[in-house]
Amino acid sequence: MTATDEAGTVGPSARLLQLFEGHRLTPTQRRIAHSLVRHAGEAPFLSSVEVAELAGVSQPSVTRFAVALGYDGYPALRKQLRELGAGEPAAPETPDDAVRNEHQQAVLAEIEHLRHLAELLADPEPIIRAARLLAASRPLPVLGLRAASAQARGFAYFAAKVHPDIRLLDEGGSMLADRLEQATAAGATALLCFALPRYPRELMDALVVARECGLTVLTVADSAFSPVAKLSDLILPAAVGTGLVFDTACAPMMLGRVLLQTMCDELPGAEARLEAVEHAAAARGLFLE
Repeated sequence: MTATDEAGTVGPSARLLQLFEGHRLTPTQRRIAHSLVRHAGEAPFLSSVEVAELAGVSQPSVTRFAVALGYDGYPALRKQLRELGAGEPAAPETPDDAVRNEHQQAVLAEIEHLRHLAELLADPEPIIRAARLLAASRPLPVLGLRAASAQARGFAYFAAKVHPDIRLLDEGGSMLADRLEQATAAGATALLCFALPRYPRELMDALVVARECGLTVLTVADSAFSPVAKLSDLILPAAVGTGLVFDTACAPMMLGRVLLQTMCDELPGAEARLEAVEHAAAARGLFLE
């Protein structure tokens, strides 16, 4: 996904994404890339030691990361980051920036993730492309296991109101491959996957099956450099919060709703289906209001 700022230029996070995309990176290197993207404003001014500390890896790993991108070493990569203008001066501190307790900090971190998502959504092309592929799939399987099952279930619940055939896949096991094959046999052409840390091994196995079935895999993940990237045709990134005991996923949920909104524009008869659902709900007295 590409982001633009108010002046119409590509934003710092997006510039780093464009620089890193298309390279085959190891899990450690993806972690470094993810850390640099999340700290795009300061990235061009960090030493290799500081980047290593930021990503929780060794300093030699940072050097190998730079070489994997085609540079002689980290200094050459940092020079490129500066030439790209990835860094932006930090905003002056305001009273709202005062140190807060861990609960407030977690909420503020989620707000920052949503701001970053808004920046990425400045370029609507990836979302439109994904929505068209998903809207055209009959049926449309929606996959999400363990931590991501809530995202998949929420998306599938609302998508079923406008899409004629949604198939939720939120449980692993040996039958998961069967259900993917059955969906393909029924006419499915695409798979929507929600992938959040920690990534289940069986999720990776399921994506292998999906690719073997010929499905186009579109994945909402916490990072463009997550392990599922190599098995996805299109990655839509939305960061998760890590400030609490259990991760928070406001941005992935919001991205799912944005994707669903765009799908509605691509689905013939979506408005009529939604109206029929509302009429049926009213007739059955499903809701208090």
